[in-house]
Amino acid sequence: MSEAGPKIHPQTLSVHPEDRITPGWNAVQVPVARASTILFPDLASMRALNWRDDSQWRYGLHATPTSMALQQRLAALEGGQYTLLHPSGLSSITNVYLAFVRPGDDVLIPDNVYSPNRDLGDWYARDFGVSVRYYDPLIGERIADLIQPNTKLIWIEAPGSVTMEVPDVPAIARVARAKGVVTAIDSTYAAGIAFRPLEHGIDIVVQALTKYQSGGSDVMMGATITRDSALHTELKRARMLFGIGVSADDCALVLRSLPTMQLRYEAHDRSALSLATWLATRPEVEAVLHPALPSCPGHAHFARDFTGAGGLFSIVLNARYTSAQVDAFVEGLRFFKLGWSWGGALSLALPYDIRSMRTATSWPYDGVLVRFFVGLEDTRDLRDDIERSLTQHLAG
Repeated sequence: MSEAGPKIHPQTLSVHPEDRITPGWNAVQVPVARASTILFPDLASMRALNWRDDSQWRYGLHATPTSMALQQRLAALEGGQYTLLHPSGLSSITNVYLAFVRPGDDVLIPDNVYSPNRDLGDWYARDFGVSVRYYDPLIGERIADLIQPNTKLIWIEAPGSVTMEVPDVPAIARVARAKGVVTAIDSTYAAGIAFRPLEHGIDIVVQALTKYQSGGSDVMMGATITRDSALHTELKRARMLFGIGVSADDCALVLRSLPTMQLRYEAHDRSALSLATWLATRPEVEAVLHPALPSCPGHAHFARDFTGAGGLFSIVLNARYTSAQVDAFVEGLRFFKLGWSWGGALSLALPYDIRSMRTATSWPYDGVLVRFFVGLEDTRDLRDDIERSLTQHLAG
């Protein structure tokens, strides 16, 4: 018989447990690995760490088995090779700037860009010595005329998340690549389902996982996805130096939702297209901006490159209605709630003053724009809700 070891007191056992977990665990969901400190078998292993090597565990801030599983699945959905997770979609956008833009550089941003991205560009221009210029989102290959020797980054949003213009992504990517300029696209609208920008020459895809990937309106997260190891390394360096990380619990929530994402996306798509097509017949509506309809600017690009549209679209109401009347219409909706973001089960509606949101291009409509996100309610109830509020607040 072997001799028993020295007695270990209960408090020490609680810190140094001798777990004996039965092997063979194989559940449907990825286990939640919460960690800050990662333990190493010896000092040689610890000293051999290379932050560029994604196959090494270093510290919980940078990766855990839970976050790594999510990264790999997102890369597969987008047809990419490398993914980095961030605590929000905006954080992912910010990380792209941090990785590639320096004082004296030039950045091109579409005029229909997500408003916080515009705010970030304006901040860089005001306080950090960066030249930031806004361009017509439908510029296509003519973007070559805007590229300067110091242009380092071109942003694209496809479609614009409020005004819905669909850019010619392959044309912009082709020109940028020929001139050695990095392209980054906010492709949250397509969610890796309806459009895969990396297959069209884009360098970096940004996703707000807060939306369709989460699907529950209860998780904040973002991602950058690329095929280029050098670009990934620069993105990784910026994220590491700024101490950016995500919660394993939040990763687990997104992982749980991914298997149903395409089913939900297609349900949003069917319902939204049905409502948009009906709204195009309403006398109160001047224009319907749904990328799948010919009335939407850039529809030809959408028809060529996209396979679906999800639940987001906008309408422009007739100019005879005041902002107060439009507000009353939106507030009078029962099933469309007031709130930022989209991608969950709940339908949302918000009015926008587009003229105050653009600086490089004119807006052709005088009426107020209302953006709808169509959730997972019964389409018939949503249509009745819109019709009732239109009739009550915009009649005559």
